[in-house]
Amino acid sequence: IRERLEREYNLDLIVTNPSTDYQVSLTNGDELDIKSASELPDPAQIKEIREPWIDGEIVVPQDYIGAVIQLIVSKRGRQKNLSYIDERALISFAAPLANLLTDFYDQLKSVTSGYGSFNYELRGYQVEDLVRVDFYVAGEMVDALSVMCHRSESQRLGREVVKKLKDVVPRQSFEVALQAAIGGKFIARENIGAYRKDVTGYLYGGDVSRKKKLLAKQARGKKRMKRFGKVDIPSEAFTVMLKRD
Repeated sequence: IRERLEREYNLDLIVTNPSTDYQVSLTNGDELDIKSASELPDPAQIKEIREPWIDGEIVVPQDYIGAVIQLIVSKRGRQKNLSYIDERALISFAAPLANLLTDFYDQLKSVTSGYGSFNYELRGYQVEDLVRVDFYVAGEMVDALSVMCHRSESQRLGREVVKKLKDVVPRQSFEVALQAAIGGKFIARENIGAYRKDVTGYLYGGDVSRKKKLLAKQARGKKRMKRFGKVDIPSEAFTVMLKRD
């Protein structure tokens, strides 16, 4: 769909991370409903955060029961019941909705060779230890990449995303830092090395101090570009959030 819209209508689309709503109780007694991680207030003002959970059912051939239960657990889900219908199994479970929005259905089809079917209904909101993970490119926070996740998953998620961003953010003439942070504390980092131009290639022989001067001048230029340079983030960077391991 995205490729067709870009080709036929000449659009430059940005695909952002799917999100759900959260209920936030503040220390002053106010209640907030937020739709994205960027709307989360200062952590010092937050009393508790509630996220939506679902009751789900998956029907699969009995050979795939173990793989499906492992997938549910990886999404912070809890198995509730296991029953059998002829040669198929019915697995009932509860899980946070946010963890199923990205690629759960694709993963289910993968681990069940396409035989798994899934349906769910909203069961309500539960208090969870949630945090907002922010991502920085060259020192600038990118609001569209911010995501809510459970604290136990934040370190892994931060490392995973910055590693994938390194593959899609183009190299610059200066070093670019990719960082993940929680509340201003950085938890992961990757660096994209700068392009290096051979400024001494035309020199032949002569005093070595001339080469050193040219290299020093190049280093000063890169330092200045790193301070004032801007990085254009390609739309592919936003699809990283949709392709988690």
